[in-house]
Amino acid sequence: MSQQRSRRLENILGHLRGGGVSASPCGGTGGLAALGGDGGGKGFRYTLPESAPLLSPAEREFYEENGFFVVRKLVSGADLEAYKDRFKQICRKEVQSPGLLMMKDVAIAKKEFGTDERAITKLQDFQFDPVLFQYCSLPQILRYVECFTGRDIMAMHTMLINKPPDPGTMTSRHPLHQDLHYFPFRPADLIVCSWTAMEKVHRENGCLVVLPGTHRSGQLLKHVYPDWKGGVNKMYHGIQEYDSSAPRVHLEMEPGDTVFFHPLLIHGSGRNRTNGFRKAISCHYASSHCHYLDDVEGSEHANIAEEVMELAKKRLGPDTEVTFQDTWRIRGKLVQGEQVNL
Repeated sequence: MSQQRSRRLENILGHLRGGGVSASPCGGTGGLAALGGDGGGKGFRYTLPESAPLLSPAEREFYEENGFFVVRKLVSGADLEAYKDRFKQICRKEVQSPGLLMMKDVAIAKKEFGTDERAITKLQDFQFDPVLFQYCSLPQILRYVECFTGRDIMAMHTMLINKPPDPGTMTSRHPLHQDLHYFPFRPADLIVCSWTAMEKVHRENGCLVVLPGTHRSGQLLKHVYPDWKGGVNKMYHGIQEYDSSAPRVHLEMEPGDTVFFHPLLIHGSGRNRTNGFRKAISCHYASSHCHYLDDVEGSEHANIAEEVMELAKKRLGPDTEVTFQDTWRIRGKLVQGEQVNL
């Protein structure tokens, strides 16, 4: 590994060991003190000027360089328990939420779990669930989101992931990918994900793995289904061409810890080698000033757009006339400020 890569990796590990970014409203350097420098006079691309009261120059520099940062204990245990209880209610079919998509891991899709929470490995599009959507509106989350999107914020994509124990097929993995592959709106720099651990997340149960700095290429890579013998979950597209020698960082997190990351950052997760499920909750946010692409035909979005449209017609009817962009208009929900374009 080059000296430059080695220094970058040490800076990242220092951030993670040092407690990540301070969750205090006053910001502070937290675990980023080892980066050095005050960032004075630097032109930041990936954080907005209004982030200055919350993020120190060193913290902004860290995100600029790496495309992510972790905020420790940002979400309370009481909130996480409420989301877990709601997840169980949904699995038991005690409540119903419009538009909610319930997904099963391909390895357990045909197994009979009844209404046990083991039956569902992901809830998607919970924007109309009054309990789960509270996560997307948490003030302490939105304070950080505003650093990337500005004040006018749309919640665009919501998920609760219940990563199952891997049965030996390795299908609980999520291939390396860029989230922008799924989003037909731009600019990418005004989009950010918040991903919160609902319980202890580590390498054994399949924590997130990131390739720091890969967002800076500005390029959306080609995504396809990986050629995995045990099968691949629906819409789990991955990239095939990337620098396999690039450093990888595993984000081990405690309950309530939250990672914010850029939609072009290459990331994924390993298989769950424990006997328990691993839960996390996430939301992708975008500035409401973002705009939809006019056309995705022939673009890097084409294959996922085709799958989404097939699913939309199954749910809404075969004669439904809806575009890929329309499916996102349906899902997007304002959480702060004014709705402008999205």
